[in-house]
Amino acid sequence: MPMRMGRTLRVVRTVALVAALSLLARVAGDAAPPASPIRTADLQSWLTYVSADELEGRALFSSGLGLAAGYLADHLREWGVQPAGDAGSYLQTVRILGVNATSRSSVTISVGGQSRTFTDGAGVAFPSFVGGKRSFTIDRVEFAGYGLDAPAIAERDYADRRMRGAAAIWLGSQGPKAATSAMRRQLAGRSRYATDQLGAAAAITAAGPRETAPAPAGRQEGPDFTTAQRLDAPIAPHVTAGRDLLDFLFSRAPVPYRELERRAEAREALAPFTLDGVTMRFEIDADYEVVRTQLGHNVVGIVRGADPRLADTYVAFGAHYDHVGYAEGEVTRDGGGTRRAGAPGRVTPGAEDDRIWNGADDDGSGTVALMALARAFAQGPRPHRSLLFVWHTGEERGLYGSRYFADHPTVRLDRVVAQLNVDMIGRNRDDDPAEADTVYLVGSDRISTELHAINREANAALARPLALDYEMNDPSDPEQLYTRSDHYSYAAKGIPIIFFTTGLHPDYHANTDEVSRIEFDKMSRIAQMIYETGRRLADLDHAPTRDNLGPRAY
Repeated sequence: MPMRMGRTLRVVRTVALVAALSLLARVAGDAAPPASPIRTADLQSWLTYVSADELEGRALFSSGLGLAAGYLADHLREWGVQPAGDAGSYLQTVRILGVNATSRSSVTISVGGQSRTFTDGAGVAFPSFVGGKRSFTIDRVEFAGYGLDAPAIAERDYADRRMRGAAAIWLGSQGPKAATSAMRRQLAGRSRYATDQLGAAAAITAAGPRETAPAPAGRQEGPDFTTAQRLDAPIAPHVTAGRDLLDFLFSRAPVPYRELERRAEAREALAPFTLDGVTMRFEIDADYEVVRTQLGHNVVGIVRGADPRLADTYVAFGAHYDHVGYAEGEVTRDGGGTRRAGAPGRVTPGAEDDRIWNGADDDGSGTVALMALARAFAQGPRPHRSLLFVWHTGEERGLYGSRYFADHPTVRLDRVVAQLNVDMIGRNRDDDPAEADTVYLVGSDRISTELHAINREANAALARPLALDYEMNDPSDPEQLYTRSDHYSYAAKGIPIIFFTTGLHPDYHANTDEVSRIEFDKMSRIAQMIYETGRRLADLDHAPTRDNLGPRAY
C-alpha cells in the first residue's frame, strides 16, 4: 500500500507538472510581453532638442531639418536599428521636382450614337499634372449632385450608388444651402474624394456658369507644378468642363444641364441619377519637362522580425519631422498694431518677438514617439514581422516625403501589411482638460476592419486605456484629416492605415507651439498604445484583411 501510494503520488506530481508547464506555455504564448520602455523623461529630452530654437523650425531644405535628420540617425545607430535608406544609410534622398507640362489631353463623349471630342483648353480643362500617358473608356457616368457625403447636413449624394470605375459629375462650387463655411475643405476635396476614396475613374465638375470654354492659364514664372510623385504613374483625371461639353453630355439626361446649373447656382436640391447611354473616352497625353530638382531626405530604419517566414513583411510606422521654419522679416509696431513680417504661420498675440515656429506638437511629438517605438522594438522582444520606421520630410509642403516613399519605397510596398502614422499627439484638443484621455483615430476601419479591431484590443489591454474617438474619421469632418497627413500616401496605395492624433489647438502652426506646452504623460500613453497595436500586427500570422468597407464614425 505505501509503495503503491508513492507511485500514485509520483504519477500525480508528473501529471500536475506537465499540466502546469502546458499552462505556462499557453499563458506565455497569449500574454503580452513586458511593457515597452517608453519613458516620459526620454520623450521630453528628445523633444526639447527637436523643437529647440537651434533647429530653426525644421523647414524643408533647411540646415535645421538636417540637424534633426542627423539626430534621428545617430539614435537609430546607437539602438541597433538597421539603416534602410540609400546605399546603406539612414537617409533616403527625396527628389522634389518642378515641372512644366505640355498637354494634348482630350475627352471624347458619345451620347446616343453621336460623339464629340473636347481638347484641353477647348471646352475642358485638365490639370497640369495628369500622370502618365494612357487611353481608357468609361461606360458608366453618374451625376452625383453636389458630390458630398455629409450626413450632418443630410446630403448623401453617393448613398446606394456604385462609383468604382464610373465617371463622377458634381456641380455647385458652394454646395447646397445647408453647407457651412466650416465645410470648405470638404467642398474643395470633392473630386479627390470621388476618385481616391470611392474609386471613380474620373471626376468632372463645371466651370462657372458664364464660362463656356475654360482655357489653360498662360505660362507663368516658375514651374507649372511641383511634385515628389512619379510622373508616369496613372492618375484619375479631375477635369473642369464648360457649358458646351455639359450641354452635350446631358443632352439625353432626365434633367437638362441648364436646369441643373440653375439649381446649383441657387443652391437648391440636386438629385443624383445615372446618365444612361453615355460613354467617355479619355486620352491622357502630356509631356513633362523637369526644370528644377530640390533634394530632401526621409530617415528610414528597420528592426528585423524574428520569424524567417514573416521577416520580409513589415508593419510601418511614420511621422513627419519637418515644420514650417522661421520668420525672416522683422517686427513692426505702428498704429495698426504689432506685426511680424514674413511669418510662415500664425503669430500668437503677445509673442510677436518670437521668430521661430518650433513645431513641438506638429510634429515633434510624433517624431519622438517614433524614436521611442524604434528603441522599444530594437531593444525589446522581437515580434515575428519586421518593423519599418520612416520619418518623412516635407509633409508641411505637400506630403512630399511620404508620396516619394510610396512611389520609391526602400522595401517592397506590397510587403507592408499596415501603416501607423503619428502626427500631433502631445496636446489636448483645443487645450480642453476634459480631453486628457482622448486620442482621435482616423482611417482605422476604412481599408481593414480587422486593423480597427486589433487597435481596439490593444488599447483595452493597457493599464490605463485611452478614450478612442472616431469623430475625425467621418467623411463630413470639416478638417478632412484623412487626406492631410502622411498616412494618406500609403492609403492611396491600398495599405491599411491608422492616423493617431490628439487634434488641433490654439498653437497649431503658431509660433507658440513649444515644448513647454506638451502633455508628456498623455503622449507616452499614446505611444504605448501604438506599440501594443504594432506588436499585435507584427505577430499576426496573416496580413490584416482588406475588406474596404469604408469609414464609420463611432
